Amino acid sequence: MHSFIEKHLKHYSQWDFLVFTLFTILSILNGKTTIFYILYFFWCNEVLRIIIDRLLYKSNSNALIGFSEKTSILLYLFPMGIYFVFIVVFFGFVSSWKNEEITLMNMQILYFKNTFFVLNLIFVALERILLHRTQQAVIVIFGIFTPNMLILHISIILGALLMFIVIRSFPDIFTPSNLWGSVIIIFPFLLIKAFFAYYRQNK
Repeated sequence: MHSFIEKHLKHYSQWDFLVFTLFTILSILNGKTTIFYILYFFWCNEVLRIIIDRLLYKSNSNALIGFSEKTSILLYLFPMGIYFVFIVVFFGFVSSWKNEEITLMNMQILYFKNTFFVLNLIFVALERILLHRTQQAVIVIFGIFTPNMLILHISIILGALLMFIVIRSFPDIFTPSNLWGSVIIIFPFLLIKAFFAYYRQNK
């Protein structure tokens, strides 16, 4: 069992993408996905990685410190706090102010009442813990320019463009209850996630 887990953890970026895609599709099918869902997940994903890496990297003899030897997370959590406020205020409430259905859905996501969102985060946390506990050769980065942060940066810009150009132009089409509308909106984020998963696996 232990060797089976270690074998699959070597391809953790692929599993990370596949599980993310699975839960996102399930959320779409149940009409529970919004742009806020994606951006808030990316934010939570990075915060979990920061905390778990900081707590466990010293116990992983194969962990490599990337970019900088500094391991303090306090300076890094400050910009994450700014991102949190921006994502929650702008994408969670302001952008959907006139749509009560989406606003309530975003509040459920914010307070971790979306089952698919929560299960996905649990997987992310368990995966990262297992990577350290099984002594995998993971690159630990304490800084702003991490792969997950690049995903978040690009996704925020993309989310804003989709919000102002696409969704506001066709408000009746791009709703959580419209399956194909949700698929079209979420698909670009899946491509971003897939690109970085491929990059991490093959670099």
